[in-house]
Amino acid sequence: MPTTKHILLFGAGKSATVLIDYLGKICLQKQWICTIADADEQLLKMKTASMPQLQSQVIQIEAEEQRRSLINAADVVISMLPPALHILVAKDCLILRKHLLTASYIDPAIRALEKEIEAAGLLFLGEMGLDPGIDHMSAMKLIHSIQSKGGEIDSFKSHCGGLVAPESDTNPWHYKISWNPRNIVTAGKAGAIYKLNNSIKEVPYEQIFNACELVTIDGIGELAFYPNRDSLSYIPLSGLDTAQTFIRTTLRYPAFCAGWQKIIEAKLTDDATMIDTDHLSYGRFLREQLAAHHVQLDTSKLEQQFEMLGLYNNHSINKGMQSAAAILQDIIEEQWELEHHDKDLIVMLHEIDYTINNNKHGIKSSLIVKGDDSLHTAMAKTVGLPLGIAATLLLENKIDLSGLHIPTIPAIYLPVLNELANEGIRFEEVEVQA
Repeated sequence: MPTTKHILLFGAGKSATVLIDYLGKICLQKQWICTIADADEQLLKMKTASMPQLQSQVIQIEAEEQRRSLINAADVVISMLPPALHILVAKDCLILRKHLLTASYIDPAIRALEKEIEAAGLLFLGEMGLDPGIDHMSAMKLIHSIQSKGGEIDSFKSHCGGLVAPESDTNPWHYKISWNPRNIVTAGKAGAIYKLNNSIKEVPYEQIFNACELVTIDGIGELAFYPNRDSLSYIPLSGLDTAQTFIRTTLRYPAFCAGWQKIIEAKLTDDATMIDTDHLSYGRFLREQLAAHHVQLDTSKLEQQFEMLGLYNNHSINKGMQSAAAILQDIIEEQWELEHHDKDLIVMLHEIDYTINNNKHGIKSSLIVKGDDSLHTAMAKTVGLPLGIAATLLLENKIDLSGLHIPTIPAIYLPVLNELANEGIRFEEVEVQA
């Protein structure tokens, strides 16, 4: 009789809802065991209530003995924890000889374990969500296909954004929160570096949102994009050293970029300076930050955006010493919350120009995914499903790899993209004039 497989998921937050549903379906079909672990007991109950086949476990992730006991019982571990906590799980997985999957960028602490992971014959698969994740897989499938025909990539642009669906777009920011709000507040803080027409471009944080360019998406219209972090590090991973242009970007509606630039100028994302919020109103906080940094709301749209954030709100914050970034996060979590019936939208677009036999070609590959409601979001689908699919394929020996990887190789992206298509997540490709 075959041994029962066991999947362990750490984290039951916003992006884990659809993953939990998928694991529930898989474990019921295959008679596997699946344990969902989180610090929030009420959240666990809500996410697993309709699936008695799932086990749930309340855990403080820093509790080493309990954490290791859960990991030791599993065959593969999925971590949807905040990125800084992945290393706790990674070290235990290495000691206890368990495979590990995450949706996060591979950080230096986990990168330092690379030789030990390989020596142990384990698979640690990072960047296995949406962006990073589906973007890597879909792009590499295109790139490898073009290269197999003798093509040379001249320009690679990859855009991705989590947006609000048009029918749920009800505020002047044209944005609602479908993922970790902390990541929204800190977006762009690392600045950006990319390659454009054979020149290296560096953009400091203060200018990231000030020079958003536009792209048209069929069925959506005009969206703005800003460059993501370090695009250059992905050039060798993509095998595109000879491409003249290589950039990865984030998509937003244009009005968002204009407003967020003012937020940055007003130091509202500052984590360093602490502010006494007792007897301080939200409105006074915003007005004082704008005045202190000489930021003008010089259009009616900007005025409307900041009015929504509470520019004239006299309600006291009363949370003791807080950073401006913490206060801002508090504001947007309330003001940009998805209502139950709201739908979010994931949009991804790859634009590739290439040459075959001295002839120029272009291709656009796009993905549009709409959420069902505020829990079963497009973000949760596209972040969670690749992880669930990869875990299943790994346990079925349909992914047979060891070492530290991201999904840029056919052995990972081909079977995962095939299963994603079966789940309704598929790309549309169009040839264009280069």
